[in-house]
Amino acid sequence: MIRYLTSTDSFGEVFLAHQSAQSESMQFEHPVAERLLGRLLAARAARYGDRRFLSFRGDQEISYRDLDLSANRFANGLRALGLNHGGKLAVMLPNCPEYLSLLFGAARLGAVTVPINTAYKGDLLAHIINNSDAEMLALDVQYLESLNNIADRLNNLRTIILYSAAEDAISEPGLLKDRYKFYHIGSLGAALADEPEADVRHTDPVMILYTGGTTGPSKGVVMTHHFYYFYARLVAQSIGYRESDVSYTCMPLFHINAQIGSIVSALYAGAQAALYERFSAGSFWDEICASGATVFLGMGAVGNILMKNAPSPADADNKVRLAVIVPPPGDLEGFEKRFGLRVIYETFGMTEGLIIPPKLVEPRRPGCCGKPVPDYEVQIVDDDDSALPAREVGEIVMRPRAPYTMMSGYYKMPEATLEAFRNLWFHTGDHGYFDEEGYLYYVGRKKDAIRRRGENISAFEIESAVNQHPAVLESAAIAAPSELGEDEVKIAVVLKPGMQVGHEELIRFCEARMAYFMVPRFVEFKDALPKNPSQRIEKYKLRAEGVNAATWDREKAGVKLKR
Repeated sequence: MIRYLTSTDSFGEVFLAHQSAQSESMQFEHPVAERLLGRLLAARAARYGDRRFLSFRGDQEISYRDLDLSANRFANGLRALGLNHGGKLAVMLPNCPEYLSLLFGAARLGAVTVPINTAYKGDLLAHIINNSDAEMLALDVQYLESLNNIADRLNNLRTIILYSAAEDAISEPGLLKDRYKFYHIGSLGAALADEPEADVRHTDPVMILYTGGTTGPSKGVVMTHHFYYFYARLVAQSIGYRESDVSYTCMPLFHINAQIGSIVSALYAGAQAALYERFSAGSFWDEICASGATVFLGMGAVGNILMKNAPSPADADNKVRLAVIVPPPGDLEGFEKRFGLRVIYETFGMTEGLIIPPKLVEPRRPGCCGKPVPDYEVQIVDDDDSALPAREVGEIVMRPRAPYTMMSGYYKMPEATLEAFRNLWFHTGDHGYFDEEGYLYYVGRKKDAIRRRGENISAFEIESAVNQHPAVLESAAIAAPSELGEDEVKIAVVLKPGMQVGHEELIRFCEARMAYFMVPRFVEFKDALPKNPSQRIEKYKLRAEGVNAATWDREKAGVKLKR
């Protein structure tokens, strides 16, 4: 068994044991031993009781006390099914209150939640379930087919908890019934509401959140209770959540943006949260107004998409005071004026650690992420990890000033963990620079990654799927500019000698094997890919070629994808 870097002797604690200084912002409400996700919910339920915490789709309300009791029931129900301290619960559900009950319930047992992007299928889905050692999976019935397609490749999974928005929609699980034990999620909610006894420490993992791989398979970021608590607290204080705020999100709960940024940060602040199932440009502002939202977080091209709606005299008829949108809309001032709010875009962080939480910086500096919080040391370094002076571009590296305030490592990937933390600094893989006043400016990605509409996409995983086509010799996935900001996916493909495949045929092949947002928009067949003497593909040359006359555009061709 490969040992991973978490638990009481995690890399983060050994690495930082000599650092005793803590910044002023590290003063916590709870003592160290109580910085637990379950304890945070219990404290807020004791303080706010029957006050509404969550509204779902505008037609379901849950109080602080309701969520606390639901977490207990789900914890007891999960334990009865065999989930114990350190066990892994994968969750592949759409946005729903049960998602939070599973998260908090597992946390109370000392178990670990593994959120899974609901669009995943094929090799990527199998990799996450296997790599995480998930023994249970909470699954929406609409994804049974995706699970069935990989059932013979799953190692540890033994129990499936089925969910459906309509209870009578749950049908016979088919071929899967002989492999797994099936339960209905409703049985968890019927368990005892007493808080379960469990010895949970702030250093215990509470979540493994998978990021898009850049040069290899997706890596599982291990988050301890303390790090999760710290992350939520940092966001709540930086945004300035108030008890009177309503935090709206339609972003998926398998993302840290919605889960911590919108929901748990609001919980920390004693605010309210409004949860909807998905983003829709047509219903977005109706939901904002109906929920009484005062703050919302958006990812990717949300701002630019909303600006494409036809202007209306009612655009500014909402209660929103702050919107966190990264990257910001192209016409930032026009967006703020049209919708009557302020936009925060100054931030820099990742699942592994948040060095600049979202904060409104005045005066605004174009391209600026803000100043790192005192809880982290941050430097700009060259390829030899030597610090660079102001205005010189290099890689952004970071390290925390106290234990358990960033990830504990990549699950079961000790080599990747040590590589990321080489020379005692965590390497973000992003380029940037500091100005003379200590403000950080983001320049671009050093790693081979693509970001499309709020999703981090692994070029490696796209290429792995494309290369499975019998006519494909090799391929290279790169980022191409998008009209909406961020990236579109372009795939350069070399076919095997004498083989042929049509553009749409290749896209349909991809559609069956990867999440819809990963499916390339642009396809270009080439005789060969540019390579260096070591035979590594020179992607910078492909990026320089961009979208050209030889590039086929899926959208212009009218090829629609199924979600």
